[in-house]
Amino acid sequence: MFKPNSVILYVDNVDTSTEFYKAIFGEDPIESFPGFSVFSLKDGFILGLQTKHDIEPKPQPAFGGFELCLSDISIDEVDAIYHDFKTRNVPMALPPTRLEFGYTFVALDPDGHRIRLCATDTSGIEKL
Repeated sequence: MFKPNSVILYVDNVDTSTEFYKAIFGEDPIESFPGFSVFSLKDGFILGLQTKHDIEPKPQPAFGGFELCLSDISIDEVDAIYHDFKTRNVPMALPPTRLEFGYTFVALDPDGHRIRLCATDTSGIEKL
């Protein structure tokens, strides 16, 4: 069965994006090359950062909705990571909010890719 094992984000500046993800993941990429770096995520899944200037075929100038999501964390972890991101001046698209599916916030990487953190067990917070 076909099962994806990676996602690649096309970025303007690989060095800037690598430093950003290095800071928020708290670890170095597992590989780095000119114009490309790779981070190991959970269960063998990887995140690649590829310069959008040298890849063939060229990426679309605009694309549909997409986000990296971390959803196996607690409400307290959502709040702690949100405060950490704020101290790092990571732009926010959505502050911590209680939605139907969980307690969540959405940050933006240097290229505007969305990063959602979500606690799906919301038994510890009041309903809106």
